[in-house]
Amino acid sequence: MPTEFRGESSLKLADAERIVEVCEFAKKELGFDYLVDISSVDNYGEDPRWTVVYHLYGIAHKQYLRLATNVSEEKSELPTVTTVWRTADWHEREIYDMMGVRFRGHPDLRRIIMWEGYPYFPLRKDFPLAGKPSELPDVAFSKPAPLEGGPFVTAPGGKDAVEREPRVRTIED
Repeated sequence: MPTEFRGESSLKLADAERIVEVCEFAKKELGFDYLVDISSVDNYGEDPRWTVVYHLYGIAHKQYLRLATNVSEEKSELPTVTTVWRTADWHEREIYDMMGVRFRGHPDLRRIIMWEGYPYFPLRKDFPLAGKPSELPDVAFSKPAPLEGGPFVTAPGGKDAVEREPRVRTIED
């Protein structure tokens, strides 16, 4: 049953294995010819763990459609929609790289942001906010990054936005 919010329709797909079929129908029959984005949500502690959301747009009729489907942690895999929209290639690679959800049939499913061999998936909710120490010299950080302070954190308070701007402050030791 579709839901609507602010003029955008959302549809929850119960059978994740049918995502390609539904996307093909949405493109060919309903005119949703533009894949805006594919995103993923980590429902850590719940089953199914992953929600993958396809954001579609119809250029001719100027309507949005959001398709969502769930994937269990045990499976952590969906069929690729690169056969429907070629632009899905990069979106699916990013989800694989950051969350660990695989896309069966993808033409080039490899990491796109993290380096090959990186053993973690940084956008998972069980990934520590401070990061993980690395044993690899000269690759990213050798120690976890700090969570607070530093030159890129907006300061609370202050009389205006300029005073809160991180680039105008000096780093205190």
